[in-house]
Amino acid sequence: MPQRPAPEREFALRFTSTPRGARLARRLVSHRLNDWGHPYTTPVNETLTLITAELGTNAVRHGHIPGRDFHVQLTLAEGTFRIEVTDTRAERQPPSTPPTPDSTSESGRGLLLVAALADDWGVTPRPAAPGKTVWAELRVRTGGHPHTHRVAPRPTDSVSTYGHDTESFPATSSQRRDGLGLRPGAASYGDRRP
Repeated sequence: MPQRPAPEREFALRFTSTPRGARLARRLVSHRLNDWGHPYTTPVNETLTLITAELGTNAVRHGHIPGRDFHVQLTLAEGTFRIEVTDTRAERQPPSTPPTPDSTSESGRGLLLVAALADDWGVTPRPAAPGKTVWAELRVRTGGHPHTHRVAPRPTDSVSTYGHDTESFPATSSQRRDGLGLRPGAASYGDRRP
C-alpha cells in the first residue's frame, strides 16, 4: 500500500450508526471545511459535504451493526482532501463500479454521485479490526477550487433524497481530534469501540 503524506489538517470523529449520526457527520464536515477557509457555498465545501452525506448514509444503511458507531476522518495533505468513513461490517463491500440503478428506484445513486464528484475513491479493509473504510479524494488548486470544474448539487438539494430534516442536530460525538489531541464528548458513548 502506498504511503500517504502526513496531513496538514485533520478532523476525526465517531458517530452513532443512525440517520441522525449521518446528518451530524455531514454538518460537522461542512463546518470544519468552513473553519479551514473553504466557506459553505464554495465548490470544495459543497462537494465534500455531499460526498460525506453519501458515504455516511451508506455506513448507516449497509454497514450498521447494532451497538457499533461509524468513524469519519477528513484530512488535507498536499492539496488533496480525503474523506474516510469506516464501519465495522466487513462482509458488505460496495461494488468497485457502482451499478446504474433502475430509473424508477428511489435509492442506489450514492456511490454514483461519489464516483462522479471525487477525483478518486475506493474501499480498504479496516486495519487491526473487522470492518472497512470507504474513502474519496478531491484535489484542489490554489484558491480552493477542485482541479476539475464540476459543480456539486447544493447540500439542501441532496437532503431531500434522504427525506429528513437537517437543520437540527445534537453534539453527541464521543471523541474529536483536530490537532489538539482527543477531547471527551458525551458520556453516553462510554468506551465503546467502532
